[in-house]
Amino acid sequence: MKLLLLFILFISLSQVINGQVLEDKVFVDHILSVRMFPQGSGTENQLLSPVISLTDSKSLVVLFDDLSYDPELYTAKLVHCDADWKKSALKDTDFSLAFNEYNVMDYAYSVNTRMPYIRYSFTLPRVSKSGNYLLKVYKNRDENAVIFTRRFMIVENLAAVGAQLVPPVQTEDRRALQQINATVNYSKLEVIDPLAQVKVYMRQNQRWDNVKILTKPTFLNQNSKLIRYEPFEGESTFRAGNEFRFIDLRFIRATGVNIASVKVEESLISAEVRVDLPRPGGVYAQYLDLNGQYMIQTSDRPGGDPEVESEYIYTTFYLNDVPGKTIKLIGALSQWGKALEATLVYDAKKRIYTTSLLLKQGGDDYHYASDRGDGLFDSESLEGSHFQTENEYEVLVYYRALGSRYDQLVGYVYLQPNKRRL
Repeated sequence: MKLLLLFILFISLSQVINGQVLEDKVFVDHILSVRMFPQGSGTENQLLSPVISLTDSKSLVVLFDDLSYDPELYTAKLVHCDADWKKSALKDTDFSLAFNEYNVMDYAYSVNTRMPYIRYSFTLPRVSKSGNYLLKVYKNRDENAVIFTRRFMIVENLAAVGAQLVPPVQTEDRRALQQINATVNYSKLEVIDPLAQVKVYMRQNQRWDNVKILTKPTFLNQNSKLIRYEPFEGESTFRAGNEFRFIDLRFIRATGVNIASVKVEESLISAEVRVDLPRPGGVYAQYLDLNGQYMIQTSDRPGGDPEVESEYIYTTFYLNDVPGKTIKLIGALSQWGKALEATLVYDAKKRIYTTSLLLKQGGDDYHYASDRGDGLFDSESLEGSHFQTENEYEVLVYYRALGSRYDQLVGYVYLQPNKRRL
């Protein structure tokens, strides 16, 4: 009986763990500033989506900070996923070119920072299969002690993909919407049933909570091997939103953009953001942003290494709005609303919503959004939505060969019309 109970507990725990790790998530509060992006020396690389080609000479790099005095033994493992981010049927040996467990050996101590931390870096190993992958990092070689997970994609360019942003077909709210049309040429693939074998995913600003999945094309020609997706019912339509709010934390002895005050103490630096107001009905104002991302940078120590010389700043946000709402701070800085600190609390005395996050020096984008209660957020009621808003889009084309056990990522397009970025 005890053995049976232990077996049931083990199976239940495995299911919970598997359910948790198939998304981007930080599981412990002492791990901060987790980023994954293509290798490169420029600051701009920090903002790029974690997508590379199967034959690319460069890989993806992972950086994260541990608020600790002593280094830990951290281990990384790759999980191959299908297009829907469920674990695929592939075994580790099917896609991994080496034993699928890697020690994170590269780390550096922070330099003269008030809050000490250790910066870890890890270069993702090569793989032999395209598709969706999850990086799982855990402590002391215990796969149940996961500290964070991050999703990334490996593409093999077997399909020619085109995409463009157009005004939405729906006329009722076209001033607030953006539609993405796409075409796929699959002449290099053995496609018998395009409707079953080809899937197109679209996402906005590197988010997975607003992804669109297109399974029904509006035009299909099997002779020319061409598929078009130009939906009439809004299947590829996104709320355009507004340009992201931005704070500049590169300085600790001066106030950057939208920072009301900075307080430097012996063991802590704190900052207060200027009070924000809802802007649902305002006119569109064009300005530069990071499309919801953040970058690590310091102006206090020119010429140094911002990865280990940047300070952590306890940053407090304020939103002036009526009470009784559940409001989230969304953006990469709050794991797109999933971090515990992403939820604003209403201060009845000050009559204002507020929350505080520990942020590394640099530039941070954010929006406010109402929590719909179904895992999705509505930012339009607090931020407004304008067709002119500059966003970035990605179109990912997945293909499953007949008899195959996994989804290949055979096409990818990055779309950023009217690029305007800090």
